[in-house]
Amino acid sequence: MKQPLVKINNIKKHFPINNTFLKHSRRSLKAIDGVDLNIYKGETLGLVGESGCGKSTLGKIISQLLPPTEGDIIYDGLNLSEAGKTKIREVRKNIQVVFQDPYNSLNPRHSVEKIVTEPFRIHGLYSKKERRERVQYLLEKVGLNSKHMKRYPHEFSGGQRQRISIARTLALNPDFIIADEPVSALDVSVQSQIVNIFQDLQEELDITYLFISHDLSIVKHISNRVAVMYLGKIVELADKKTLYKKPFHPYTEALLSALPTPDPNVKKERIVLKGEKPSPVNPPTGCPFHPRCPYRMDICETVVPKLQEREGRLVSCHLYE
Repeated sequence: MKQPLVKINNIKKHFPINNTFLKHSRRSLKAIDGVDLNIYKGETLGLVGESGCGKSTLGKIISQLLPPTEGDIIYDGLNLSEAGKTKIREVRKNIQVVFQDPYNSLNPRHSVEKIVTEPFRIHGLYSKKERRERVQYLLEKVGLNSKHMKRYPHEFSGGQRQRISIARTLALNPDFIIADEPVSALDVSVQSQIVNIFQDLQEELDITYLFISHDLSIVKHISNRVAVMYLGKIVELADKKTLYKKPFHPYTEALLSALPTPDPNVKKERIVLKGEKPSPVNPPTGCPFHPRCPYRMDICETVVPKLQEREGRLVSCHLYE
């Protein structure tokens, strides 16, 4: 049986809300509310959902930028919740993040050379000469001219800055990269170039990706499997072809109905969800999607559906129980 590189067990992240008048209030924002997920070596798992559903928070927990309220992250057999600081430091070499905004993720006061060599300085790797050679190699790997090492971020376009971010991410030869909306801040003309870089690097270096995005077209292009998230929970998980051909969960169905169709002769009915997305501070009882679901039943209002296997996929919906 294939073993996952990253195993996520019942992860929860609740942010306490401090009220000026009620300092001891126990209210909390449930950003992640019980997520189980496996990510296998060499694959790209797409994570999609509306803004505020918890995608980026989950990415930060996996990368150890945020501690979980509850649950375990197991990376390559090591439970990160129980590992000591020394072990975590070693694991961080293998887990890297490409952030959404290349304008803010690069230090404007540092040259490209200093930005890309920063991981080497932190971990005490290579001599000065070796670092420079490594920077030249990494820049060329992402399609940049190594002669630009002395330049600063403001001298580059958005797409070039994101290439610099990817070069820095590759510095420590990671096995697993979390790409958090890596192309959403870029021009459409540049997005495909960056996605192609990710794919080329995966093929050459056998990198595993968690690709977080709200753009279903890009996720369809790059992913092997796709997980759909709603209000802090995974509601459907399937391989790319299965999910896009026939979504099971009503929320997935609504998301995919918004995708444009390349054939103008094919008429596609858009599913418009009624009502507003519930607040993670006060989530609804039962199924979190039931206030907006066109197929809701009485049981949906009281019983939380389990994420169960149905016809080769995982889906959390009472319609299939």
